[in-house]
Amino acid sequence: MTRSRAALPVLLLSASLVAVTGCARRRVAAYTPPPPSPTANTPSYNTYPSQPAYPPKPLAGLTADQQYVESHRPIYTEVGIASWYGPLYNHHQAADGSVYHQNELSAAHRTLPLGSIVKVTNLRTGQSAVMRITDRGPFIPGRIIDLSAASARAVGIYRAGLGRVRVSVYYSPEPLDYGGAWAVQIGAFQSKRAAVHLEHRLQRRYRSASVIEFRGPTGDWVRIRPYDGNRNLAMQIERTVHPSQGAAFLVRLD
Repeated sequence: MTRSRAALPVLLLSASLVAVTGCARRRVAAYTPPPPSPTANTPSYNTYPSQPAYPPKPLAGLTADQQYVESHRPIYTEVGIASWYGPLYNHHQAADGSVYHQNELSAAHRTLPLGSIVKVTNLRTGQSAVMRITDRGPFIPGRIIDLSAASARAVGIYRAGLGRVRVSVYYSPEPLDYGGAWAVQIGAFQSKRAAVHLEHRLQRRYRSASVIEFRGPTGDWVRIRPYDGNRNLAMQIERTVHPSQGAAFLVRLD
């Protein structure tokens, strides 16, 4: 949608692994998955310390993310309509820099930090699945999460296309309640000319912001990023921009 030697380090890594193995013999601790990329060491109720490069093998056939969900409580929950996306985006780059594969478990969300671990539960059937937020969307009003085709099958909304779900966040690489880089995305425009016209108009209106027009799989888009990616400014723009075509969506870029 709108849309990543020398011998001494090897010896040190070996020593670390021996130490971790020795500790494992004495006690079994719940595994905390490492964030997909290094982050600042800022204390927060929903961030966790860095983990060894080679985590212990998940138990009972569970993936590391599933094991983490089984041993922790959610830090945030929301309820709403889920949809799914597939062929138009398959094998294209996702917002986190990875390549989107529709037959792998993943999801898109407009504001949860990329790399967050979520459990999505179908409120009608009880079916659920654990996945990472790797992309941004859905860019349709009234929907809260866009599932990959595999995730939609696992949750039981593939045939219907839509379903009411509960999204429970268990891990976030960045705080949910402050920080982040924010923007407002408007579209999609079927006419590039209309998107460019809006881009020029918004550049004059928001002189301190970065306003760009770009092409996506479903059409052309305009993005307004306020100075320093400020969340409050982005929220104010989203409430007041009122585009004549398309819709405005608050998005987190990180």
